[in-house]
Amino acid sequence: MKRRTFIGSLLATSITGLAQARKPDRPRIAVVGAGAFGGWTALHLLRSGARVTLVDAWGPGHSRASSGGETRVIRFAYRSRIYVDMARRSAELWREASESWSQSLFTPSGVLFLYQKGPGSAFIEDARAHLADAGIDHERLSVDQLGIRYPQIDLDNIAGGLYEPDAGYLLARRACQAVLEAFVREGGEYRVAAVRPGSVNGQTMTPIRLSNGDRLAADQYVFACGPWLGALFPDVLSDVLTVSRQEVFYFGLPEGDRRYAAPDLPVWADFGERLWYGIPGAERRGFKIADDTRGPPLDPTNADRTASRAGAAAAMAYVARRFPGMRGAPLIEARVCQYTNTRDGDFIVDRHPAADNVWIAGGGSGHGFKHGPALGEMLAEQVLGLRDRKPVFGLGRFYQSGAV
Repeated sequence: MKRRTFIGSLLATSITGLAQARKPDRPRIAVVGAGAFGGWTALHLLRSGARVTLVDAWGPGHSRASSGGETRVIRFAYRSRIYVDMARRSAELWREASESWSQSLFTPSGVLFLYQKGPGSAFIEDARAHLADAGIDHERLSVDQLGIRYPQIDLDNIAGGLYEPDAGYLLARRACQAVLEAFVREGGEYRVAAVRPGSVNGQTMTPIRLSNGDRLAADQYVFACGPWLGALFPDVLSDVLTVSRQEVFYFGLPEGDRRYAAPDLPVWADFGERLWYGIPGAERRGFKIADDTRGPPLDPTNADRTASRAGAAAAMAYVARRFPGMRGAPLIEARVCQYTNTRDGDFIVDRHPAADNVWIAGGGSGHGFKHGPALGEMLAEQVLGLRDRKPVFGLGRFYQSGAV
């Protein structure tokens, strides 16, 4: 109960006041995982006046991480309003960070959703309603309008499109590193180590154990470990989270042809029997394309990350059909990453049910990266007792529904 009394005392103090005061008795918080969720949470906690230690086994944006890779999509279209608002807030914070840190982390290339009759149409209608209500700029495009604006796309079976001019893509690996650099520059402590949770006694976790033998004690512990969360807390998450293998392919652009790179072609997604999406020409990496369909299970630490021939052939066939000018383009790079999926696709941001001083953040489910800044801000305020937890992100939804 002492922890609850202490956190309650923080309610009367604004975040700005905490940051300015920097009192000696400010809370000690350990954040495990330096990806999009963990890095931003650590930074927000630090700026709120906490003493924060950020720990990661391999470093931000490493090749095994869900937050690794060159680019990630940022879009506002969702069927759930909470994600529309979170994406908008995140975009604000991404822009502020880009300006403050003099790094172009967010490129507003626009995002184009293509939908066929049936697949995707319900998503588009729900998303349009939320975008309109939130005042986010968007445009509904007919097939004729699409053909005029994007002649490089074969519109066979396409019924229409939705365009978001202020959406675009983020530089994922670079952004994770930039967040860490800001965290350290502003006074945070960063350590490279694998972590094991401490024991739980009487609703309290004891100090966590680091791979070098040290123990790290804190008032609160935040675990934002992506695909490793299930292994760290199998009693709570083994039946809640699944990790799926996802393949990403890059095809070489035609020489001197900018039709398949921004700004001539925005980030796009095609709702058909499968959801294909792509980030064209970003960072001079070629024409990036991926199938959003959930793949087979993957061990995030030891899996062979060689892309499959079947996946490459499917991507090549799709590109040739939807983007005829890219037919025969060489496959120049391939990556295997992962999604950490919840049963309903919603995030997990909640206390550990058996430990009041432990918080769990994860379940990005393929769309989490863009939300890192807003989720980190939300979680930091929850840890400090300044904001209520959101049931939509709570672990209780799985137990109450009988899903576990």
